[in-house]
Amino acid sequence: MRVVMWSGPRNLSTAMMRSFGARADCDVVDEPFYGAFLHLTGIGHPMREAVMASMETDWRRVAARCAEDPAPGRIRYEKHMTHHMVDGVGLDWMEGAAVAFLIRDPREVAASYAVKREMFELADLGFERQAELFDAVTEMLGRPPPVIDAADVRRDPRRTLSALCAALGIPFDPAMLAWPPGRRESDGVWAAHWYAAVEASTGFSAPGGPQPSLPPEIASLIAPASDCHARLSRHALR
Repeated sequence: MRVVMWSGPRNLSTAMMRSFGARADCDVVDEPFYGAFLHLTGIGHPMREAVMASMETDWRRVAARCAEDPAPGRIRYEKHMTHHMVDGVGLDWMEGAAVAFLIRDPREVAASYAVKREMFELADLGFERQAELFDAVTEMLGRPPPVIDAADVRRDPRRTLSALCAALGIPFDPAMLAWPPGRRESDGVWAAHWYAAVEASTGFSAPGGPQPSLPPEIASLIAPASDCHARLSRHALR
């Protein structure tokens, strides 16, 4: 079984990958289109050259690999970033997969992202592209795909993950609630820049305090993301 999970950056996406990776029946894939995205756009990301050197940069070859069936009896969990799906990159490789979406409050995303990359645009956070992909998957499936909110995962991981697994058609495994700290062989090379908090974690962290205070320029930048987040939030499993 293939599980395709769509999120933007800093959405609790790597912790979710750790959660599925803790299952004995699951293999994980970390952002397989990242190299192709950098190759197609020329955008300057942290560790750009190292990322491109470490993986396939032809999106068609990446898509073909993602479309392959996993080993018998295995689940393959694919962590995908919505903003990696730039114009011209096809989506047919998702056919036959169980597809879900992971969302997070835009203010929390922007505050977390700014710590790792000071200069960014709204498109880097993937909200608008996530809404477009949600519509595309809804049309592909004939129904809205399951959505989970990072806030719900942190508040009650057992309940939220149980609901997600049920929606995906797989049994919930309590092993998903905890994992050993450290880096994984399955992590992309970009882990050195982005994954410090996850590498120190052993499970989902409890919800934090009040919403972060953002500089006016960032608050105005992400304003359009609120509508995208709200629209997907209406479909969240709770």
